[in-house]
Amino acid sequence: MGDPKGFLKIQRKVAGYRPVEERINDYSEVELQLPDEERRLQASRCMDCGVPFCHWACPVHNVMPEWQDRLYRGDWAGAWAILENTNPFPEFTGRVCPAPCEASCVLGANDEPVTIRQNELAVIEKAYELGLVGPRPPKKRNGKKVAIVGGGPSGLSAAYYLNRAGFTVTVYEADRKLGGYLRYGIPDFKLNKNFIDRRVAIMEAEGITFKTNTRIGSARYGFGTAGTDAVLVDAKDLERDNDLVLLTIGAREPRDLTVPGRELKGIVQALDYLALQNRSCAQEACEDGVEPITAFGKRVVVIGGGDTGADCVGTANRQGAIRVTQIEVLPKPPEHRSPNEPWPLWPKVLKTSSSHLEGCERLWSVNTKAFIGRNGQVEAIQACRVEWTEKDGRWTMAEVPGSDFEIGADLVLLAMGFTHVVQEGIVKDLGLELDERGNIRTRGTFHTSNPKVWAAGDSRFGASLVVRAISDGRAAAEAIIKNLG
Repeated sequence: MGDPKGFLKIQRKVAGYRPVEERINDYSEVELQLPDEERRLQASRCMDCGVPFCHWACPVHNVMPEWQDRLYRGDWAGAWAILENTNPFPEFTGRVCPAPCEASCVLGANDEPVTIRQNELAVIEKAYELGLVGPRPPKKRNGKKVAIVGGGPSGLSAAYYLNRAGFTVTVYEADRKLGGYLRYGIPDFKLNKNFIDRRVAIMEAEGITFKTNTRIGSARYGFGTAGTDAVLVDAKDLERDNDLVLLTIGAREPRDLTVPGRELKGIVQALDYLALQNRSCAQEACEDGVEPITAFGKRVVVIGGGDTGADCVGTANRQGAIRVTQIEVLPKPPEHRSPNEPWPLWPKVLKTSSSHLEGCERLWSVNTKAFIGRNGQVEAIQACRVEWTEKDGRWTMAEVPGSDFEIGADLVLLAMGFTHVVQEGIVKDLGLELDERGNIRTRGTFHTSNPKVWAAGDSRFGASLVVRAISDGRAAAEAIIKNLG
């Protein structure tokens, strides 16, 4: 513990964002970074407490007190070495993780928590700057071949660890570039895609084979996916030619609204909208016949109050929407912890993102009843207010009589999350069993109903955080190493 009184002397300081009037005119990252000396002071606030609940709350189990201490002492190499032991991709989590560690920080029990996420990002970027991060291929191979289907965070994490253990790893990705939701879901203003390319180049130099624009089986892929010239690989051939196949294909089946008027034009799933914009930023071609979706000059309504909805808000503002409204059927969260969610639990509190600060009307307890349109194009949403009541631990929703109203809308973005893995394609081709939620059923750890096919990440437990996908990819790799190594 570098400074035993650091948490008493230093106040929490976040890096902040670029000015609104500047950032809404581009897609560059909005978050700033503190100078090294100020970052060291922020690290000094870590108390090196006896029971580090930050470590308990972190899905990848980062050992925060140790690398915070190294950071405070200016030992960037030491901090990075400790951080890398548990997290293969701090440059991703340092930018997009909601930081459950900070919600469980012991200092946060009665003060502002340590800026763990931003400290993490500072460590990995300094490590790159100092030339510490580079290819480290295994000294020998063990003769075992693993095929990973899906190049998102879970698949990349599994590939990272399996390759270093000496496995011959091939990652198959349907899209033209790797990253999955990191690349095609999260906007560039939160995660510059050059950071994905930088990491992938290192992994490739370490001996991992990446086959992009390669479709396995009869899979259905995302809206606007590049690659009408994609290479097609039979799922059974993949199973035959490898010692094990690991599916890390995510949970991409979007939740939809089955209300009157859903067939109108201008009603789009959020991920389709975000993916097309990210492709545009990368000057990446889309499939023939797929038209760009723009909010320019439109009244935009985002249905769904989560992070994906916020990403839609920020994107619509950058595209030149004349008005952005975000509606959520659930009630407005409290600004502070409720008694039912005491520290160190993750609290369901009001989150105001950088996108909301750029301009957005937010409405809670609003239910969508129908879409109204003219000549096949959406023009408005018919909505109503709802009330939520709790009885015996269960919440029920009831419409408020006489509360109907309309919201003008030229573009409606459905950001209501995902239901389960896409079941058509390789899941069906390999005859894999599904669980009660529609995801791939895994037996014991990562085994599917096919003993030679395993699954990890969102494809087996449903849509979740990037950091949880990374954690599950690592755990799957460890299980494969134990099983085949």
